[in-house]
Amino acid sequence: MKTKTNNASVSKTPFTEKRPVLSVVIIELLLLVAMFMAGAYATIQQLSYTAPVLIAFIPISLVLIIFLTLKKSWGRYGFQSLSAIAPQNWIYYLPLVLALICVALNGFRSFTWKEALFFVFFTLMVGFVEETVYRGLILHILLRKKSVTAAVITSSLLFSVTHVLNMLSGQSVEDTVVQLVYALLTGAALALLIVKNRNIIPLIIYHFIHNLLQFLGQDGRGVSVWDYVVLGILLLHCVWLVLSLKKEPAIPRVSDATQEMA
Repeated sequence: MKTKTNNASVSKTPFTEKRPVLSVVIIELLLLVAMFMAGAYATIQQLSYTAPVLIAFIPISLVLIIFLTLKKSWGRYGFQSLSAIAPQNWIYYLPLVLALICVALNGFRSFTWKEALFFVFFTLMVGFVEETVYRGLILHILLRKKSVTAAVITSSLLFSVTHVLNMLSGQSVEDTVVQLVYALLTGAALALLIVKNRNIIPLIIYHFIHNLLQFLGQDGRGVSVWDYVVLGILLLHCVWLVLSLKKEPAIPRVSDATQEMA
C-alpha cells in the first residue's frame, strides 16, 4: 500500500517540478520560435518593425491570461496587491525610478496621440508577457528546486539571450552588446526584487514605462551617455539587493511561500 501511495504521489508531481531545467528550456525555446516565426512573416510581408512582437505576443498574452485564470495561479506568480509590499521595502524600487529619469533624459520625438495610445498598448503587453514569463513562470519554476542565486542568474541570462534577436535588425555591434548587458542587469535587478517582495506588479509597471519612454524617444539614436549611467545604476542596484537579501533569514522554497499566500 505504501508503494502504491508513493507512486501515486510521484505521478501527481508537476512536470515543472520534476524537470525544472527542461521546463525552462522548453518555455524559452517556444518563445524564441514564436518570435523568429513572427519576424520571418513580418519580413516577408514587409510589415512595420512592431509587427513581429504583436504577432507573437498577442496570442502569448491570451494564453498566459487563460492559464493563470484556469489554474487560479495569479497570486502564485506574484500578482499581489501593492499593499502587500512592506512599507520599508519600497525604497528598493528607487533605483528603477532613477533609471527611468535617465531614459527620459535621452529626449523625445514628435508623435501623434494615436501613436502614443498604440505604444501604451504595445509596451504594456510586452511588459506583461516578458515579466510573467521570466520573473513569473521561469523564476518560479527554478526557485522550487534551485538556489536563489541559480534561479536569478538563469532567468536573467535567458531574458538577455532573447534580445539577441535584435542583432538581426541591423543595429551596430556596440548597440547590441549594450542592449544585451542592459537586459542582463535589468533581468537580475527585477528578479532580485521579486525574490525580496514576491510582487510582480511593480516590475510590469517599470517594464511598461521604460519601454514606452524608449519607443517615444528619439528616432534612430545610438547608445548615449545616459544609457551607460543606467547600466551603472542597475549594477549598483543588483549589489544593493544582494546585500539586502543576505541579511534576511533563509528564503523559503516558492512552494512553501505560495501556500502561505494562497
